[in-house]
Amino acid sequence: MNSNLLKFFLICFAYLSLPIELRADDIQSIGVPYVQNYPKSSYLSGNQNWSIAKDKNGLMYFGNAEGLLTFDGKYWQQYKMPNRQIVRSVATGADGLVYTGSFGEFGYWSYQDKHFNYTSLIKLIPKPYKITDEVWKIYVAGKRVIFQSFSTIYIYENGKVTVVKAPNAFLFLHQARNKLFAEVLGKGLFELQGKNFIPLTGSEVLGNTGVLSILPYKENSFIIGTGKNGLFIYDGLTFTPLTSAANSFLKTYQLNNGVRILNKYYAYGTILNGLIIIDENGKVVQRINKSSGLQNNTVLSLYADNEQNLWAGLDNGIDRIELNSPLYFYFDKAGQFGTVYSSLIVKNKIYLGTNQGLFSSPWTPENGNLFNSFDFKLIPNSQGQVWDLQLLDNQLLCGHNDGTFNIIGDKMEKLSSISGGWTIKKLNSNPNYLIQGTYTGLVIFAKNASGQWKFSHKITGFGEPSRYVEQDSKGDIWVSHAYKGLYKLTLSSDLKRATTIKYYDEKNGLPSNFNINIFNLENKIVFSSDEGFLLYDEISNRFSKYEVLNKNLGSFYTSNKIISAGLKKYWFINHGKMGLVNLSEPGKMAIDSSRFSILDGRMVQYYENISQISAKIYLISVDDGFVIYNTTNVNNKTKKQTLPAVLIRKIEDITDKYTTLTENGSNGDNIEIPFSRNNIRISFSLPYYRQSKIKFQYFLEGYSRQWSDWSTATQKDFTNLSRGSYVFKVRAKINDETASAITTFEFSVDPPWYGSNWAILFYALLGVIALIAGKRMYEAKLNKDQKVIKHKLHLEKEEFLKREAEATEKQIIKIQTEKLQAELASKNRELANSAMSLVYKNELLQKISEEMTKLKDENGKRLSDDQLRRIQKVIDDGMNDERDWNLFESSFNEAHESFFKKLKANHPDLVPNDLKLCAYLHMNMSSKELASLLNISLRGVEIRRYRLRKKLEVPHDKNLVEFLMEL
Repeated sequence: MNSNLLKFFLICFAYLSLPIELRADDIQSIGVPYVQNYPKSSYLSGNQNWSIAKDKNGLMYFGNAEGLLTFDGKYWQQYKMPNRQIVRSVATGADGLVYTGSFGEFGYWSYQDKHFNYTSLIKLIPKPYKITDEVWKIYVAGKRVIFQSFSTIYIYENGKVTVVKAPNAFLFLHQARNKLFAEVLGKGLFELQGKNFIPLTGSEVLGNTGVLSILPYKENSFIIGTGKNGLFIYDGLTFTPLTSAANSFLKTYQLNNGVRILNKYYAYGTILNGLIIIDENGKVVQRINKSSGLQNNTVLSLYADNEQNLWAGLDNGIDRIELNSPLYFYFDKAGQFGTVYSSLIVKNKIYLGTNQGLFSSPWTPENGNLFNSFDFKLIPNSQGQVWDLQLLDNQLLCGHNDGTFNIIGDKMEKLSSISGGWTIKKLNSNPNYLIQGTYTGLVIFAKNASGQWKFSHKITGFGEPSRYVEQDSKGDIWVSHAYKGLYKLTLSSDLKRATTIKYYDEKNGLPSNFNINIFNLENKIVFSSDEGFLLYDEISNRFSKYEVLNKNLGSFYTSNKIISAGLKKYWFINHGKMGLVNLSEPGKMAIDSSRFSILDGRMVQYYENISQISAKIYLISVDDGFVIYNTTNVNNKTKKQTLPAVLIRKIEDITDKYTTLTENGSNGDNIEIPFSRNNIRISFSLPYYRQSKIKFQYFLEGYSRQWSDWSTATQKDFTNLSRGSYVFKVRAKINDETASAITTFEFSVDPPWYGSNWAILFYALLGVIALIAGKRMYEAKLNKDQKVIKHKLHLEKEEFLKREAEATEKQIIKIQTEKLQAELASKNRELANSAMSLVYKNELLQKISEEMTKLKDENGKRLSDDQLRRIQKVIDDGMNDERDWNLFESSFNEAHESFFKKLKANHPDLVPNDLKLCAYLHMNMSSKELASLLNISLRGVEIRRYRLRKKLEVPHDKNLVEFLMEL
């Protein structure tokens, strides 16, 4: 035999030699599987659930007292029958139809117009027949769907219903191995072949309590369950009672239904006491009732799905039982032993340390009766708080509120009276000694000559509460308490006193003095805190964060407790949440936490306890019992696990009120959404029912650019969606590991009315019309603008010419003015010259008159007066000649045309001499010149000026000349 073949046989032998409770795909007998309750308050329908089925997509269906219930792992939905009947039976077909039966009614449910609607088939029943009772069973056999009532069997095939009658009334129809069996009351068990009933010889042995279950058994035989007569084996020829302890149970509590599970077990529901699970030999491996997790002891229906779930429809509620689960539970529903703080299995006996005392029970039954596999009894004199149970060198030690005890069977032997034995362990420096942390300090235990642990002494010099105790590589003792802080003790060589005590707080790098715990992790002392794990540096005498560990632990970096789980495995407990950390691969850290989420908050906080029973099994203490964790099933199951597709459920319009657009977004129909209702909610779920942490990730093409973050949310709202086509994609993963395939849902948002095709066509026509009208309007405007421009140019031209004419006229006027001014200046000069000529003439005549008086004749005598008068007269006439004045006046009027007019108009009393004086003053002549012109003296000039001022009424502060020049 070659080595490979030998190795194969050795492996097979090793596997077959494993205990039953350790093999994968086997149901354990200790504790019960996890039972998830769905009470009426969660599904919001009737109490009773008569039938259960599952479709190809993973949806669960329940025949309920108020109609048909559906469940997708997240959402429950209720559908009423036409006359609100109770749904007694439900079955699913490969075509996606869901068949239901009720009183006087049967038919199928399907998605029509995007809603789950019912179609009745009773109208297809031939006219001579009429359904008048309940339809209790439905079976899908290929293309045939068989509906069974107590009086008739109806076969629906190819759109027609045929009727099968029996000699007497039926009880129930059963399907097993593609065969159909029915019990005819008073006649026995028959097999339905086609439309004929073939009696089974010998079936009278089954009795008359009713055949309530027929299931496949070994080879080609069947196991038959009766109401009160127990179980029988039918090999095709004979009926033989199954010799089993289960029979007495089923007879007593009345078998009601059954189902085959895991291809080798049978679950039977009862009327009075829950359900039991037996193996093929009839051995009871599980009993689950109200005291162990069920909501109700009356099991109306059972269904085993393809994910190793056993569903139980109860008289009040629905329960799901995780078959082959790695976690099995034992709960103290009656409050027999209280809150569990510690647990341990020693010599085939389980011990529970609780707040009420120490309890023990056989670990495995002695008589094979698993109904009472645990019989916990209080160990005498153990009343009170039990903190710690430790098996050290085959000696069970109990840390109690009243001291420390040695447990031998069901007896307690007191070792120490020092109260509060929190923790006890061997000293690393000397394994022959134990060190214990108590309420009042540290205690040393030593081995006696016979190898038994005995109390030695209490360490003096230190009396602080010592919840956690660890010894480091140097032999120093670290002690912590949640409220007192952290200490390091150096003990004397005889371990009797603390020679050095150091206290550590924030000054040494600790986040605080509270919740600092000590643990040994791979022979390294680590310190837990609310800010992560810490390490102590001897050289700097300070604590620093254990960055590598904290980073790899993820959310467990703030764990408050570490418990060894075997070789390089540790339980990390983070304030009620637990995870199993595997350090077996160097540089890698595997954390398994999601499967333990059902235990979150159920362990006793700060006093969590997990005991390793064997290499594969752990016992976890919870507040009202304990849990068995078997890692064998975990390793085999995860390799084969596949996930169903995510189901897209309701699509709702949430614009202003909630309206369902479709009840099944996964059916592939495209949905068109009006633009005015472009706010939708998409609900989705994963039809995976086993306890696990499910997360979803979605992506909306046409809206998003990338996948969303993973989250537990099962709904997503999209608001104000623009027009266009969208593809919604969603996928799921469980336990942060296995991912499902992507499920898609396509929909489109219609354009608004102003963006529809007709609107676009209208806009195009409107655009063409607008272009034509615009062109014409443009041309008209262009012509108008041309006219306006021409008119404007004409006006501008006229304005320009006008301005040019005005400028020319102004230039002419300016030239004329300048010419006039020049002429005026010339006349003024002429006037001045004329006036000066008069002045000179008068002065000359005056001088002549003066010189004439001096003239003498040839005789030297003065001229005669007569001669002088005649000459003087000539001079005077010359000086008063009016012609000179007239000439001057004429010239003056030409130069100053309006001067005399203004004077005469304003002062009509002026005489000619006054006018002359005014003219001369206007010429700005001096008094001397005026005297000469007027032929008067200077005094006369002044007098005339004075009189003139008065006539002209010249103000006193005004100069007369200025007054006249301003006229």
